[in-house]
Amino acid sequence: MFCEVELVRDVEVTVEKEKRDGVNLQRYIITCLLENLLKEKASKDHGYFLAVTSLKSIGKGEVKNESESQCVSFPITFSCRTFLPLEGEILHGVVRHIFRRGLLLKCGPIKYVFLSARKMPTYHYVGGENPVFSSTQSATIGNDVVVRFSVLGVRWLEKRGCIKKEFVMLASLEGNTSLGPISSSDSDEFDL
Repeated sequence: MFCEVELVRDVEVTVEKEKRDGVNLQRYIITCLLENLLKEKASKDHGYFLAVTSLKSIGKGEVKNESESQCVSFPITFSCRTFLPLEGEILHGVVRHIFRRGLLLKCGPIKYVFLSARKMPTYHYVGGENPVFSSTQSATIGNDVVVRFSVLGVRWLEKRGCIKKEFVMLASLEGNTSLGPISSSDSDEFDL
């Protein structure tokens, strides 16, 4: 689900950078905010940070003495568009890997969406050099195919192995006839 949230973040600027003129300082602070959000990537409560939609205010700077270098911290209030997946939601993903037990999809910023073979009741695995899942209705799910799915479960991972600050999802094709691979004529309706 896409949401619009209001957030407050502190941006630290070294005293040397702070001595610039007001317009350049404001640009520098906003650039630092965007870089910090890019590093932060997502939060458990709000989801993935997609875009800053408006800047509400840049607060008064507060001097901080950190060892030898002095920093000025500016509180910034802004609106941000986020993407937070919810159970039961219908989403689209692109198949990235196919295994005997299911497949992995990518859905927007979410890199790890697992669709179990058990949650694709009308499909069966067809192995080989280019494995696919094939249906009795002659539909085929292979690599790079766009699939419409229902979100079965969502989990936030702060850190697990090489995965940091990510949502992972379980998907299903059960319970709705519109779920499954999307034909190429349907895929022009949206942008992944």
